[in-house]
Amino acid sequence: MDNVEAKKVLETALLCAREPLSIHSLKKLFVELDDQDRPRGPGIGADTIKELLEELRLDWAGKGVEVISLSTGWRFQSRPEMKLYLDRLNPEKPPRYSRATLETLAIIAYRQPVTRGDIEEIRGVAVNSQTIKMLEDRGWVDAVGYRDVVGRPALLGTTKQFLDDLGLNSLSQLPPLQQISDGQNAMETLEAALQENFEKAAQESAEQATEQETGPAPDLTVDAEHNQETNNEQT
Repeated sequence: MDNVEAKKVLETALLCAREPLSIHSLKKLFVELDDQDRPRGPGIGADTIKELLEELRLDWAGKGVEVISLSTGWRFQSRPEMKLYLDRLNPEKPPRYSRATLETLAIIAYRQPVTRGDIEEIRGVAVNSQTIKMLEDRGWVDAVGYRDVVGRPALLGTTKQFLDDLGLNSLSQLPPLQQISDGQNAMETLEAALQENFEKAAQESAEQATEQETGPAPDLTVDAEHNQETNNEQT
C-alpha cells in the first residue's frame, strides 16, 4: 500500500471513530492476518503513521474541522470558531459546573497529587464528598496513590480523559497560572477555561448520544451540589 492510500485509510478511520485512536490502534489498520490470525507482513511503522497524520493535519488546515493529537490518541474535532454555528443545532446549554467544583478541579490539576485535606486547606472550606465522586465518575480525577501518613489518604490526580475533554495532549498545555493561592484572578481565569471546555465536551457527548439514541447517566445537579458546599462554607 502506498502512502496516498494509507493516508486515506487513516483519514477514514479517524472520521468514523467515536473516540481518539492511538498510534498502536492505527497500526492495526495496515496489518493483514492469515487464516490463523498471524500477520502476513510488518504493515506500516509508527514513524510513517505519524508522518501521515501530520500531513493530514496540514490537509485539513483552514477547514471547519481539524486533526489533533490528544493524550490518548488522534481525532478529528470542530474548530473553536465553529462553536457559534454548531450551537444553533443544539440550543439547549449543558449544565454549568459550580464554582466549588471548578475550584476543586483546578487545585487537583495544578497541585497534583493532592489529598482531600490539601484541597480543603487551600480552599478554606470542607470539600463535599459528592464533588470528588462526580469528578471521579466523569473520569476526570482518580486516585494515583496514597500519602504515607496516618490514615493513608488518597492522592488525587487528573486523568487522560480530563486532558482529552480539554483538547490537550499533556498537563503542560494547561493555561499558565501564578500560584493558585496568590490571587483570585488566576483562579477565575482557569475556572472560565475549564467551564468553556467542559461545556464543549458535554455538548459533543450529547450529540454522540443522540446519534446512538442512548446517553450517559445525567450529571449531578449543579445547584444542589453548590448549595451543599455553600452550607459548608457558612458553618
